[in-house]
Amino acid sequence: MTVSQVPPKLRPAHLPRGRAASSSYRQGQLAPTEPSYTRIPALSGEGSGSFLHTLEGPSFRASQRIYAHRVLPHVLVFSVSIARLTTGNKPITVPLRADFSPESPDLDLRVGPDFQGLRYLHGHVLNPEQPGEPQQEVHMLWMPVPPALTLGEEEKDRTWEFLTVVGSSQAEAQDCFAEALQLQTRGVLYTIHADSWGRLWAGCGLDVAGPLALRQALRGSLYYLFSELPQPGTQGFISHGLSPGGLSNGSKEECYWGHIFWDQDIWMFPNILMFHPEAARAILEYRVRTLGGALKNGQNLGYQGAKFAWESASTGLEVCPEDIYGTQEIHINGAVALAFQLYYYYTQDSKLFQEDGGWDVVSSVAEFWCSRVEWSSQDKMYHLKGVMPPDEYHSGVNNSVYTNVLVQNSLHFAAALAKDLGLPIRKQWLEVADRIKIPFDSEQNFHPEFDGYERGEEVKQADVVLLGYPVPFPLTPDIRRKNLETYEAVTSPQGPAMTWSMFAVGWMELRDPSRAQVHLSRSFANVTEPFKVWTENADGSGAVNFLTGMGGFLQAALFGCTGFSSPYRITEAGVTFDPLCPDLVSRVSVSGISYLGNKINFAFSKDSVTLEVTARAEPWAPLLEAELWPSLAHLPLTPGQKVSFPHSAGRIQRSSP
Repeated sequence: MTVSQVPPKLRPAHLPRGRAASSSYRQGQLAPTEPSYTRIPALSGEGSGSFLHTLEGPSFRASQRIYAHRVLPHVLVFSVSIARLTTGNKPITVPLRADFSPESPDLDLRVGPDFQGLRYLHGHVLNPEQPGEPQQEVHMLWMPVPPALTLGEEEKDRTWEFLTVVGSSQAEAQDCFAEALQLQTRGVLYTIHADSWGRLWAGCGLDVAGPLALRQALRGSLYYLFSELPQPGTQGFISHGLSPGGLSNGSKEECYWGHIFWDQDIWMFPNILMFHPEAARAILEYRVRTLGGALKNGQNLGYQGAKFAWESASTGLEVCPEDIYGTQEIHINGAVALAFQLYYYYTQDSKLFQEDGGWDVVSSVAEFWCSRVEWSSQDKMYHLKGVMPPDEYHSGVNNSVYTNVLVQNSLHFAAALAKDLGLPIRKQWLEVADRIKIPFDSEQNFHPEFDGYERGEEVKQADVVLLGYPVPFPLTPDIRRKNLETYEAVTSPQGPAMTWSMFAVGWMELRDPSRAQVHLSRSFANVTEPFKVWTENADGSGAVNFLTGMGGFLQAALFGCTGFSSPYRITEAGVTFDPLCPDLVSRVSVSGISYLGNKINFAFSKDSVTLEVTARAEPWAPLLEAELWPSLAHLPLTPGQKVSFPHSAGRIQRSSP
């Protein structure tokens, strides 16, 4: 009998894309020897980012802990502890069962010579990103697991630690192992890992007074999302992008192969930006590094500027196996530009745009849009033809309203950013932005998904309902309501997990807590037990550890409940708030919000709002204030002092002169 199954998605956090996690991560499992025992599986309750499983019998307790090291992201640790529970002094032996195979459907692996008593496995990926390119290498070292562990006669307790290290070269794997071994020798390998998670949780958080399942889903989603990121501040902090399923293995080719989609920019990025701007910047730097591939994609399609790949890996060249998505789902360009826009408003980090390539991304997206649209002499407007919107049930449509609004937003931001940076503004950018067709049915008072869309046609997922949030677009309450009601009735119940979160956000904006609660509850129905791992679809199919669904769900709380999703939300003027508690929630607390170099706690109930600037994390951070609406009262947010006021909308902004 085994003590545990290794929980999904506990693995080194930022291995390069295309690497498969070796099955040696399950190399050691406990096999109990006593006929009567209690099995106690749990994700470690101390917030340490580890899996702890315990067997307890009449004479001893044996525990197994597994964790991907937070500070050494190439290292996975498996430890076993045995503690004596009685006064006897007989040796206690716990058999271990190895479960390891060097076979992989993605890698050509072979066993190499032992290294300093470690087992060694090396090989390369079977399929390079582009034909003719070198096949990326993978190297793994691990401590062999003995058939049994014995607690000696005079020992009360003891812990054994076994390490697995993965690298892109033999030298890297050996260096990573040496670093981990040094910490192990000092007895601080686990402590450093747990302390790192402790600092992260102390610095940010999201909780509600509400159903336990909701609270667990929020905490679990934050954990899995943060697990995908390298520890901020560590040497060589590089993000290789965020894939919908991370590096988890799906079935029936449902794992997305570690590729990067719009999921990163629209669904995951805003949550990371709110808490960790440094990590958010690293994600944007991934788009900067792959701009060359995006420019090549645009050229291959016959257009100017950058067309970011629908499926991107290390080069940014299109790696989608089906051409229709790569050529038609061009709305990803607008998602990329929106991520840069949000980052700029949150941080005012002009260096990213002036020196580190951000402007090149924003301007290249603008150039692509101007090259891709077509002028219609009939209605004197620009059209965008032959596209696939987020609703993938429809392809080859003209004037997807979601895509066209993103075009408009990208171009307006490019022009505004050029002005801020003292650069010339291309006249065509504003011309296209002002004259692009935004489909609207004035008789039925809603936005058709595209030209020719008939009300009642089934759609796959959130599409038009993304207008207003996360895509900035002014909507009257009546039109917002009509869009929600129209597409709520025809959205496929088999659609992906993030969809219902956006309906929840919309109903929160419209101050309807009951309907918001329905969709908020529905939005995390894809959580599976016991590890709160998400599946892409409600029936358990699709990608596992579906980070996209988690990202949408977190936004429903972080942006929907707080009102940061309001029509004017995060702009150069400040961060709008208009909080609302859904029906089953009486209080929401968000800690560690980062805004303009300040750290902010934001909490509210049905009756009151509390704001506190806990620290000025950057020396240049400006003093902030809260402007309340409709009174226009200005409340200084002095660091270290809580400010409470009756429930109200308003804006967090720079202090008035």
